[in-house]
Amino acid sequence: MMDDICAHITDVVANSVSAGAKKVFIFLEKSTIKNALHLKITDNGKGMDEETAKKVVDPFFSTKTGRKVGLGIPLLKGTAETCGGYFNLKSALGEGTEIDVFFTLDHPDLPPIGNLKDTILILTVSNPEVDFLFNIKNDVINFIFDTEEIKGLLDGVPINSPEVIKFLTNYLDEHLNFI
Repeated sequence: MMDDICAHITDVVANSVSAGAKKVFIFLEKSTIKNALHLKITDNGKGMDEETAKKVVDPFFSTKTGRKVGLGIPLLKGTAETCGGYFNLKSALGEGTEIDVFFTLDHPDLPPIGNLKDTILILTVSNPEVDFLFNIKNDVINFIFDTEEIKGLLDGVPINSPEVIKFLTNYLDEHLNFI
């Protein structure tokens, strides 16, 4: 099990970027009403054929050359199932991949969400060539962070420039304290 949900998000997004994704959608909903934590990550990377998509949940399988194990996806699946939820992976060659995960919110083994603000910031500034759409919500608030929209407002200033990083840090501090 990874330390927190943000570690799982970072791992899955790293896979998306490795697969050539230029757009990644991350949806995270924490609902006390539904007693659920829902995570969905969708990308437009190269995708996987049906056989590879079935194998990727095996910890002794990896698509990375030089490695014989790939623990990220199997750990996420195991965490979801341990916490009374489920894991679903859909992928198609040339179309991308979608990972949809539910956890029972009040399950004692559910890891904490972690530092979502830093996760969003690190993914955004470390992968300036990728457009991210983060949709973070609870039972009352729905926060959307769209890097494609932000880049459009920056008028050519790189999203990973120091002044933009400082602005994004402050913006996320102000708007992401509800989850």
